[in-house]
Amino acid sequence: MKMDVTRLEQYIDKVYAYAVKRTFSEEEAAELSQEILFQAVKGLPGLREENSFEPWLWGLAGNVTKTFRRRQGQQRAMYTYDIPEDLPAEENAEEETEELYDLLRIKISRLSAMYRDIIILFYYDNLSTKIIAARLGIPEGTVTWRLSEARRKLKKECIKMNENALRPVKLHLDLYGSGDFDGVRIPFPTTFINDALSQNILYYCYENPKSAEDLAKLCGVPAYYVEERVDNLVKRNAVLEAVRGKYQTNFIIWSDKYGIYCEENAVKALLPIQDKILEALKLLAAEAGSLGFYKAEKKDSDLFYLYSSMAFEYLLHHYCRLPLPPIPENYNGMRWRYIGSMETGAHSRCRLNVNSCGNADGRSRYTHTVYHGIDGTSFRDIMYGKYIDTCADILRTGSSDDTDSAARAIQAAYILRREDGSLFVTVPAFTCEQKNAFEALVEKYLSPLTDEYARLTEQFIAGYKKLFPKHLQEDADRMSRNLYLDLCIVLLAHAQKTGAIEPPTPGFCCEVLLEKR
Repeated sequence: MKMDVTRLEQYIDKVYAYAVKRTFSEEEAAELSQEILFQAVKGLPGLREENSFEPWLWGLAGNVTKTFRRRQGQQRAMYTYDIPEDLPAEENAEEETEELYDLLRIKISRLSAMYRDIIILFYYDNLSTKIIAARLGIPEGTVTWRLSEARRKLKKECIKMNENALRPVKLHLDLYGSGDFDGVRIPFPTTFINDALSQNILYYCYENPKSAEDLAKLCGVPAYYVEERVDNLVKRNAVLEAVRGKYQTNFIIWSDKYGIYCEENAVKALLPIQDKILEALKLLAAEAGSLGFYKAEKKDSDLFYLYSSMAFEYLLHHYCRLPLPPIPENYNGMRWRYIGSMETGAHSRCRLNVNSCGNADGRSRYTHTVYHGIDGTSFRDIMYGKYIDTCADILRTGSSDDTDSAARAIQAAYILRREDGSLFVTVPAFTCEQKNAFEALVEKYLSPLTDEYARLTEQFIAGYKKLFPKHLQEDADRMSRNLYLDLCIVLLAHAQKTGAIEPPTPGFCCEVLLEKR
């Protein structure tokens, strides 16, 4: 049975990849791959065995490649400076020398353009340094120096014989700041830097600047591919040129080292003040319970976690002395920064995530705030406008005219319907007056400890900030400032472990509805 020519379609990319490894440029790779596919189309009708297709195709590719190389004339001459003079006879060394040529071809492709172009022009096109200088518009002395430097680099690489395959590094990329992105009409900026090669470049450039050649070796792909991606990353403000020809990632990438630092240092950093803060929080909780706010039938031991979170958020905004640099305007005129992560989950950073949503356009003036990250508490999404309005209606009158939103809020468990048909809001709520009274209690019990707490947290943060690359210190300031709040969960976790406080009830979510002033 004759083979169908359409069988070749699934091998187009593989043939091109094969050609890339055996040529000096994208143009040559395209020419060689087209020649291989053309010869395959011609010969395929004569192939009758299905299981012999691949061996036949790659055997044909090898023969076409040899013919292609001979046709290039000077191609092998360009490698003579690294080929031993006492080579065995051609008929005994064909495969060995072909492998050497392939290796050198790969090494040349991974040189940056400034070296690769001169190597090809000098050895492949057989041009003089004078003509190359005129063609490239640079001094002849520069051409001579780059040629010598390229020879040195190639010789070093061929002695090492160290091949690197692409090691895929998967980053989770996100943004913080402000920006009007809908994901379709206005794509998120991360869309343009999220391909596999760009992620590898960002990872390898994070700690120290790397050249295109360095990145080609680390990523295991030709330098001209790296240069193309680097140009895009620079354009997108994801990478900056730290020094001439060397690039560095321009945003924070979280890794396990940050979590390890927190695990090793956070608890002992706060030990001198642990008992005093815990006692202050207990006194605060004892009085807060009598403020008359809507408790949503939560246990006092669970509300203790809510009081603590609200208290430390207040202290962050009123007593934190750490710098908070403004987010600079980005290339699209909006104020945002990339943030990346490759954390494994084995080591947790100190993070009390505070997610809030208000409903300025709604009927009521409430904000829903959820505190994530406290040991033993559950995750919950924040409410949006109509849900908040519906909850406010029920708190005020016991019912809501927006039956559709009420049904959806019940489905999301923000509201429960009791057996008698009445609606019950599951989220605690404070009026403005009650919130003011709560903040007065924070001032009363915790403000006397803020100087000592600030001193201890700033010592911890000073060591933490050393983990960030020096050129990202403003980002480090923004990320580290929140540790003033985040260390609250370290105190609570340690108090749980020592039995000083009860763990949260299973399913408890630390959240609150706050009436806006």
